[in-house]
Amino acid sequence: MKIAMVSTRATVRVAALSAALSRLGHEVSLYTRWTTPDVAEEVEAPEGYTQVNVPAGPPEPVSEQAAQTVMGAFAQYLDRAWSSEPPDVTHAHGWLSGVASQLAARHIGLPSVLTFHGLRLVPEERVQLGAMVAKAADWVAATCTDEVVELTRRGRPRNGISVVPVGIDAKTFTPDGVRAAKGADNRILSIGRLVPDKGFDTLVRAITMIPEAELVVIGGPETHDLDADQEAGRLRHLAEELGVTRRVHLIGSVAAEELPPLVRSADVVACSPVQEPSGTAALAAMACGVPVVASAVGALNDIVVDDVTGRLVAQINPAGFAEAINMLLRDSFLRRSFGAAGRDRASARYSWDRVAEDMLRVYERFAPPRDPRLTTSA
Repeated sequence: MKIAMVSTRATVRVAALSAALSRLGHEVSLYTRWTTPDVAEEVEAPEGYTQVNVPAGPPEPVSEQAAQTVMGAFAQYLDRAWSSEPPDVTHAHGWLSGVASQLAARHIGLPSVLTFHGLRLVPEERVQLGAMVAKAADWVAATCTDEVVELTRRGRPRNGISVVPVGIDAKTFTPDGVRAAKGADNRILSIGRLVPDKGFDTLVRAITMIPEAELVVIGGPETHDLDADQEAGRLRHLAEELGVTRRVHLIGSVAAEELPPLVRSADVVACSPVQEPSGTAALAAMACGVPVVASAVGALNDIVVDDVTGRLVAQINPAGFAEAINMLLRDSFLRRSFGAAGRDRASARYSWDRVAEDMLRVYERFAPPRDPRLTTSA
C-alpha cells in the first residue's frame, strides 16, 4: 500500500508509525514542512520511509499561528505531488495538517484519515474549523476512548471513528539496561511538556507527604534555559513555599538516549495531567517495568489498568497521589508485580508494530492492499 503521512511538524510519534508501516512492507512518504534551508526535498530515512520536506513558508521553525498562514502553499504542494503520483490513502496528523491534506485529497478524490493527537488542544479560536475537519475526513483515528466522546460531541458520527493509540518503542524502553543514579532512597519521576496542564504542581504538593523521596521532572527547555521558563519558575517557587526545594529537581529536556536510563531509575512514574491524549510517559514507564500512578483522564484511563499495572487517581489530588505512591514505596512485591504486568501490556498492546497493524485496518477500509501478502492478521 502507498501511504501519504502529513504532519506539518516532524514528531517522534509520526516518524515511529511511518517506520513501523515501512517494516510491514508498505511504501510510506511523510510530508512535513521544511525547517532548514539546506535540507534536501526528499530524504530516505534509515527506517525505510521517505521524508518529504515541503518548501512552504520560511525554512525555519515557526509557531502554529505562523504555520497557519502557509497551509495554502503546503496544500498546493500536496496537490501537485499527489496528482502525478497518487497514494492509496492519506493520513493527516493534527488539525492543521488535516486542513492542508483534505484540500489536496478532496480535489484528487483520495481517501483521508485524520488523527488529532489531542482534540482538546485545538486553539479555542479554531475549534469550529477543527470540528469541520473532523467531519470532512473519511475516517478519524482517535488516540483514546475519551477523544471518541469528544469527537461525537463535536458532531463526528461514531461509526466513522476508531481508537488507534500512540505506541512505544518496547525495544528501547526495557526493564534491562543502565539505570541513572538516584539522589534519594526513592525516586518519583514525571515526564512532559513544562506547562500548567501537565499538573506537576500536584506532584510538588504530593512530595510533601512522601518521606525520603525525590521528585524529578523531565521536560521543558534545556537545563541552562530553565531559569527563564515561566512554568519552571512557578514550580520552583511552590517547592520553596512548601519547604521541599531540595527534593524537587527540574532537569529540563534530555537527549533521547538518556530517557530510558532515567525511567528505569524511578521507583514510581507519576503522571498528573489535567488532560492527556497520548499517555506516552506512562507507556515508557510500563515498557521499562516501572509502576505508574496517574490521573484518571484521557488516554491514561485506557493505558493504566488500575491495581494491575499501576494506580489511577482523581486529577488535581495531591493527597490521592501521595497515598498511592506511598503504598507502592512500602511494598516492593507490589511494585514488581505492577511493573511486570505493565511491561507485558506495553509490549503486547502498545508496540509500534501492533499500532501499525491497527492503523492498516483503518486504511484498508478505503484502499485494499495491492499485494494480498501484506494484509494484516485478524
